[in-house]
Amino acid sequence: MKIGLYFGSFNPIHVGHLIIASHVLNHCELDRIWFVVSPQNPLKESVSLLNENHRFHLVQLAIENEPKFKASNIEFSLARPSYTIDTLTYLTEKHPEHTFSVIMGSDSYQNISKWKNYKQLVDQYSILIYQRPNCPIEGSLNERMQVLDAPLLDISSTYIRNLIRAKKSIRYLVTDEVMSDILANGYYKK
Repeated sequence: MKIGLYFGSFNPIHVGHLIIASHVLNHCELDRIWFVVSPQNPLKESVSLLNENHRFHLVQLAIENEPKFKASNIEFSLARPSYTIDTLTYLTEKHPEHTFSVIMGSDSYQNISKWKNYKQLVDQYSILIYQRPNCPIEGSLNERMQVLDAPLLDISSTYIRNLIRAKKSIRYLVTDEVMSDILANGYYKK
């Protein structure tokens, strides 16, 4: 099976993530997309990061009605900080029946040279890159890379967290199930 791995903090997951995943599934030769919840991105601060198990649960709620999507907490059991190449190596060994591709925004691709063993990553795995505003893809791409014009919403998890702290509505930015869980548990209020 061909699996697209969509890595992220998902702090919280929002409809923008879901739209990108749906677009990639519809326009690339993939059978499934796994949302890989990262406990801690080595290139980002963790100050406002909700507990990883809560973020994983929110992803499960967001995708529960899409059978081709799966929430993955595989990085919770791997060494920290989690590095994409280590996760890919582990998954490739554990699931030799699958072929894995990495889904990333052009903003992440701009920083790929800072990633651990990035040359191995770009040489051994397909990379599906969706354009982000003001983040052009520079440099040469190899035959394993594909640039996508996915529909994008100008929202972010940071924007959603700020709305919650300001006691404003997040309706339509996240699924109803995610919104209910965030509000019921008081996530992101501080």
